[in-house]
Amino acid sequence: MAKPALGRGLGALLGGSPVAKPPLSAAVPTTVPPIAVDPRERVQHVPLTRIVPCPFQPRKDFSPDTLRELADSIKAQGIVQPLIVRERNDHLELIAGERRWRAAQILGLAEVPVILRQADDRMVLELALIENLQRENLNPIEEAQGYSQLIESFQLTQEEVANKVGKSRAVVANALRLLKLSSETQGYLRDGRLSVGHAKVILGLVDERLQKMGVSKILKEGLNVRQTEALVAHLLARASAPAANPALPQAAPKDTHVANLENRIRERFGTKVHLRYSHGKGALEIGFFSDAELERILQILGVGSD
Repeated sequence: MAKPALGRGLGALLGGSPVAKPPLSAAVPTTVPPIAVDPRERVQHVPLTRIVPCPFQPRKDFSPDTLRELADSIKAQGIVQPLIVRERNDHLELIAGERRWRAAQILGLAEVPVILRQADDRMVLELALIENLQRENLNPIEEAQGYSQLIESFQLTQEEVANKVGKSRAVVANALRLLKLSSETQGYLRDGRLSVGHAKVILGLVDERLQKMGVSKILKEGLNVRQTEALVAHLLARASAPAANPALPQAAPKDTHVANLENRIRERFGTKVHLRYSHGKGALEIGFFSDAELERILQILGVGSD
């Protein structure tokens, strides 16, 4: 199935059709779709030293190996797609094209092609986030931090952010939950040692100490997501069990299937969920922490608030 376009898309935000290849030494690999720009806009060639990176760039990690490959492609073919910049004081600030800018630095290019764009901070952040999402360049934590920056900097709701980047609200909410993980665990997500699937399960452990124990066991034993669900259920049961007392019955560990279902419900609602189940009976508790969050949960359930 074809992947849906993101939000308004870079074509809508940046302009119309791609420009023709300028006679300069630089190019993007053919596997990366070019950013669409308005052909009526003039491509300028400016000194590389005038361009500075954008503080709103959500991507923080740039692989030296892939930058070297891009530099080799640029050396052979030239920059096919101009960088998008805006004027900031006495320099030009990148809106889109930081990988090309970094690769041009590796090659020591004197000039690069740019298109000057008028854009406020919100548009710059939107464009940088959408560009990276379309190219799947962001790791899960960078993506979550990009959403968080849109929300905090411009007072947007999760729904508004989702509409801007062409994702569902649940996707945005679940990405933001990753920022509740400890900084150490977030680091494992950044470098790929933990998957998002692992992280979603680990989020069931609110206690940071238990999170650390769980992550350590996952990495040490190479647990898959299903095994991680069983581990989390065991850790939760052990943590909630009363102190040893022969007069009191010991709490049974939560069934793996129940724990798995609880995690899936938690992921769907993007909030704290507790599922109790025994022999066909039980209760489901869905937590909320504001009127707005209650309204969101009611919308998911298809229940009106009045």
